[in-house]
Amino acid sequence: MAQLENETIRLRALEPEDLELLYRWENNPDLWNLGNTLSPYSRYILKEYIKESHRDIFDLKQLRLMIELCSTGATVGTIDLYDFEPHHRRAGIGILLDPLYQGNGLAIEAMNVLMEYAFSFLKLRQLYVHIPVSNEPSKALFTRCGFTITGIMTDWIMTENGYTDVLMMQKVYAPTV
Repeated sequence: MAQLENETIRLRALEPEDLELLYRWENNPDLWNLGNTLSPYSRYILKEYIKESHRDIFDLKQLRLMIELCSTGATVGTIDLYDFEPHHRRAGIGILLDPLYQGNGLAIEAMNVLMEYAFSFLKLRQLYVHIPVSNEPSKALFTRCGFTITGIMTDWIMTENGYTDVLMMQKVYAPTV
């Protein structure tokens, strides 16, 4: 089985105890423009989501893992594979790190662990992400992780200031021989 940790972080499955963290993160309207959320999630809906999360990525076409610190066991964020497409061997990737833990390299650690899992264990050929053009921290993170800008989607998302463009970034797996 693929190792989902390094010396700093561990990626683990959702647990019932994650309900309150998910409730806080998913219901933060400041983050809604980064996804497709238009309204809050109830605890009931999130509890059902956690209950169903045991299902296989091939069934759900997505996988959400919690980012946990090895040193303390604190849960500091989530990382997702979504729109999983096994035939074409690709998936979207998303990450959320609690603001209390941002800026110390944990997102890079989590990305590296998930990319190793995606490319080695799931045998994916590529990962992609959509990033609003103004989201400099995300652009920097994905660039540091080897993603390149491969396109711009014009007026892709609605913000409180009107429409904004979104960058398409991809990382194509190139195994070393």
